[in-house]
Amino acid sequence: MAYRRLGVKSGHRKAMLRNMTTSLLKYGRIETTEARAKELKSVADKMITLGKKGDLASRRAALAYIMEEDVVTKVFTEYAEKYSDRQGGYTRVMRLDNRRGDAAKMCIVELV
Repeated sequence: MAYRRLGVKSGHRKAMLRNMTTSLLKYGRIETTEARAKELKSVADKMITLGKKGDLASRRAALAYIMEEDVVTKVFTEYAEKYSDRQGGYTRVMRLDNRRGDAAKMCIVELV
């Protein structure tokens, strides 16, 4: 299945997903549109899986994607321990009402 283009160019899309992933892992929950939430879910799950592996190559891959070094440390210590017995599905997408300005479908993405 192909990825969603989200109505922006590839560089903008990559930067947006990196920022959203960093924010989700830093704060534990964020509010965004439904299409962005679905893309974010897969990326965030992959970052937590890297944290569970725990080796140097995984840490470097996470550092290359996540914007803040302290968030990477949090993934490799706190989240790796928290989700050690879980086989995927680390994030939850809950739907909200439509946004008032443009009626976009809104969601909350949070860590389980």
